[in-house]
Amino acid sequence: MHRFTIYSGLVLCAALAGCQTAKQPAPDTTIKTSSIVAPEGQADTIVQTSRQTTMPGARHNLAGRTLTVSSIHELRLEDKEVILSFDDGPIPGRTDRVLATLDQFGVKGAFMMVGEMAELHPALAKKVAMDGNAIGSHTYKHQDLATLSFDAAMAEVTRGEAAVTKATGVDVNFFRFPYLADTHKLRAAVAMREMVVMDVDVDSKDYFNTSAAAVTKRTMDLLHKRGRGIILMHDIHNRTASMLPTLLTRLEAEGYKVVTLKFKKQDVPAQVMASL
Repeated sequence: MHRFTIYSGLVLCAALAGCQTAKQPAPDTTIKTSSIVAPEGQADTIVQTSRQTTMPGARHNLAGRTLTVSSIHELRLEDKEVILSFDDGPIPGRTDRVLATLDQFGVKGAFMMVGEMAELHPALAKKVAMDGNAIGSHTYKHQDLATLSFDAAMAEVTRGEAAVTKATGVDVNFFRFPYLADTHKLRAAVAMREMVVMDVDVDSKDYFNTSAAAVTKRTMDLLHKRGRGIILMHDIHNRTASMLPTLLTRLEAEGYKVVTLKFKKQDVPAQVMASL
């Protein structure tokens, strides 16, 4: 049974490796059994470089304000503010490395977990939450909801939300559509469940089979054009865990601040309360 669970997790990781915000060629298909422990591509080099630029015990000034929101309309960033978001996890050997880097720099992220992955790795999912990161869901099996009927799509949403809630032990208040494939009706339905839809401003495209250095450069180039925004990454990739210290070092050196995201329930209008 234990072997079957591990095998199922690896198969799911392979499927998630093709996660994209747009249907583009050459997705990363490198996640195989051996890559759970073996770095992909130039991971070793990037990790070594990042250790040199971020010495243990060094003080960082990257953490910014805490932004508490109850809807997408309140998720407004100022110039040189970013939110670090991570999709598709958790997965041992990668998500925990991401967490360690965030802790080293004193910042928090927003983790949009796939329900099935959270079920497979509940201890790691719980650690993500206990570390103070924002918790969101990314459906149960990472399906393209725009291709499903409304009822089937919402079943994926609710099943994923329930799985992440059970694994983390906290409420799930954020949501991201797989492939960013949504509809107005689905967005409204998710909002009615007291979840804030997480859109994307800067797509790192770390899901392509490329070097960690290339992911860092692409992310910073896009950020320079926008000046602020929600950065999309995936904590299921070795290259993402490897490049993160370098990316955060760059952000800090250029004066960016990482915003901590939190959720607050919408206040019920007084006239509604009076009618109850």
